[in-house]
Amino acid sequence: MYVGTEASSGGGAAWELEQRRLAATDEDQARGMFFQGSLHVIAYLGGDGAVARCKGVAGVWEINPFHLYSVSRYLRMVSTAARLLGPQLNGFESVLGRMGSQATNDFLASLFGRQLLAEAAGSPRMLLDSLGDAYRMAVSYGERYPLWTGERSARFIMRRDFMPAAYHEGVLRGALEAVGARDVRVSGRQVALLDSEYELSWR
Repeated sequence: MYVGTEASSGGGAAWELEQRRLAATDEDQARGMFFQGSLHVIAYLGGDGAVARCKGVAGVWEINPFHLYSVSRYLRMVSTAARLLGPQLNGFESVLGRMGSQATNDFLASLFGRQLLAEAAGSPRMLLDSLGDAYRMAVSYGERYPLWTGERSARFIMRRDFMPAAYHEGVLRGALEAVGARDVRVSGRQVALLDSEYELSWR
């Protein structure tokens, strides 16, 4: 069993993000919309100074939402932002969850996301069945799929994904709520440095 450090302290979570960054290769990339979404959160909570600092750390200044950028740059940005903004949102994990929710909003507003919502037709089950393909349009790495545990519950599996469980809790909650799911519950856990699983339920 993998024992993560995200829940224990901001310092431990920052260290773990660095381990994830070191595991990334040049081929591991994410679309610029995720950078932009995180920067929206950073600007709202920390202002222009925090935005400039996070862009500088990531080495990314002009961002095209559809262009693919190195995920290691994104991890640098997120780690810096979470340290800066954690005190305002009750800790490191809350910042990651907020960024995950924003990532979902931005993806669903894109052409890819609108297509996903149209195909899901308001069905959480159809959404989750299609979510692995949606991720492949947004990032170049990893594997994701649901294992159904009930009519309105599933275990969502993520393999070789660079973002912590707290981030993807925000992503999954936002995605389910976007198709009308109510009383959404999402609980994630790390099973390895880059592998995580999420218990989902709704009504």
